[in-house]
Amino acid sequence: MSCFLYRNFKLLEPYEGKLSRTVLRGEGGSNPADLPDKAIASPLMAGYILYLYKTVRKFWGEVIVVTQELGDILGNPVVKDSILANSDTICLLDQSKFRENYDAIAKLLSITETERRKIFTINQLDNKEGRGRFKEVYIRRGSTGEVYGVEVSLEQYLTYTTEKPEKNAVLTYVEVYKNYQQALEVFVQDMNASSLSLGDFVKKVNALGTPLSSTDIIH
Repeated sequence: MSCFLYRNFKLLEPYEGKLSRTVLRGEGGSNPADLPDKAIASPLMAGYILYLYKTVRKFWGEVIVVTQELGDILGNPVVKDSILANSDTICLLDQSKFRENYDAIAKLLSITETERRKIFTINQLDNKEGRGRFKEVYIRRGSTGEVYGVEVSLEQYLTYTTEKPEKNAVLTYVEVYKNYQQALEVFVQDMNASSLSLGDFVKKVNALGTPLSSTDIIH
């Protein structure tokens, strides 16, 4: 589970416990806090998070809580009874793996049958060919929500991709150009010029072990 804070706040009060980052720091910004399950489950940390959540709201700040584990929500009374109760906006990614035991989640988040049907349409479109590469998310503010498609630029996608072949192909360009931004720009230019799909272009770069535009590089 991770907790992200926005706005400019000073540290409200000292707290015990060893987190990897400070929850609130300085005047100029803030850092996300890594909240391992053991930390958030402890009475000390749980009480601090609840205090933090309510205090930040008083100063027109915003707390964003992100979790990938179903147990983080259902098995933690602090999250279930405090944080969710104070959440005005709820965003859900693909929930298909929870379909069989979704009644507990629906009850917890006050999801109606109509909203549940919307949620289970996430990423279920059949027309995946010839369209933008986007992922879908359900966003609810109040009692009703909608499913939206979210698409980022190819450069941004390649920056954060976790697919090993794609990462290796990008690193091939970085090793030659010695600058990540320039490498990404040339990578995308070469891919567009090749008329290949991303998957085919990545395979070709990895097979050659060099950028397709390497002959045009000016040393």
